[in-house]
Amino acid sequence: MTILEQLSAISRNTFVESIRQPIVLVVAVIATILIILSNPLSAFTLDDDQRMFVDIGLSTVFISMAVVASFIATNVIGREIDNRTVLTVVSKPVSRPVFVLGKYLGVAGALLLVFLYLSFTFLLVEMHGVLKTVRTPVHQPVLLFGTLAVLVGIGSATWMNYFYGKSFASSALLITTPAAGIAYLLAMLFSPEFGRNSMEAIFTGAAGEKPVFEVPIWTALGMLVIGVLMLASIAVAASTRLGQVLTLSVTIGVLMLGLLSDWLFARPAHALASSIARNPELATMGTKAKLWGLEALYAITPNFQVFWLADAINQDRAIPFAYVARTAPYGLLMIAAALCIAVALFQRREVG
Repeated sequence: MTILEQLSAISRNTFVESIRQPIVLVVAVIATILIILSNPLSAFTLDDDQRMFVDIGLSTVFISMAVVASFIATNVIGREIDNRTVLTVVSKPVSRPVFVLGKYLGVAGALLLVFLYLSFTFLLVEMHGVLKTVRTPVHQPVLLFGTLAVLVGIGSATWMNYFYGKSFASSALLITTPAAGIAYLLAMLFSPEFGRNSMEAIFTGAAGEKPVFEVPIWTALGMLVIGVLMLASIAVAASTRLGQVLTLSVTIGVLMLGLLSDWLFARPAHALASSIARNPELATMGTKAKLWGLEALYAITPNFQVFWLADAINQDRAIPFAYVARTAPYGLLMIAAALCIAVALFQRREVG
């Protein structure tokens, strides 16, 4: 087998094993319920209710994906070592870097599947709009197509599980995700009363209203998925040497540290640099060492906050392409660095 064939086989097997885990379906169901409930609950604000829903909805998607990434990525290599099934792989002409990369790609595929499902769910509820009062009209296409997507997914998964013995969790996700995507596309074509939406209303907005297809929200979702994949790469790297509990602890710790890195490292470093600029007498060796230490910690700590764009959306600020072009490669480089560390740690790991 060639390296690409080996990589494909390992990633495909990991993908199937990952989406079969019950925790994936449980988190997806809970997140769906929370996103739907966020719609009426957002109506209790004294400001823009739709902005509140966007903030809550994106937070729910990110937190749910962080939970899924932490659980499935922390167990993907440790389980193989505990069950000694890794011996049957590395004993063949399969290099350890290919094994680690294949495992990560399988996890990434499973995360992308769940992320797409939650994104389509969030976008459908966002298209519906917040129910401010009981007299607020409902978005009939969203309710119809969204309900049909769920029924098709659950019904097909039940049928496949009963007659063919297929995993209900994996079948439900594999069917409901594209069904939800089709429901979202169909709902964009119609107004709340099943009137036909023009192309202008869909992509640019008509009569001063916002467009149905909102590019900033899609951009925010795209940036979030990079942060989720970065977290998964860190979990895979930790799982090469640690058990599941310790790996989960390290992953959650890195996530919290990355969310607070601006406050913990960037702000003190900026304040210290400003003090030195105003008063050169403070530029002692100890002060410079402290400044360099803060800057180094900020540089090596994965910054998850840069992938959070909900604030820009809620404040109606444009998301510059330059920001996306700078932040996306940062996330990809962090993923590559974490995978390099994972390969180095697993290279000398005793698996026998």
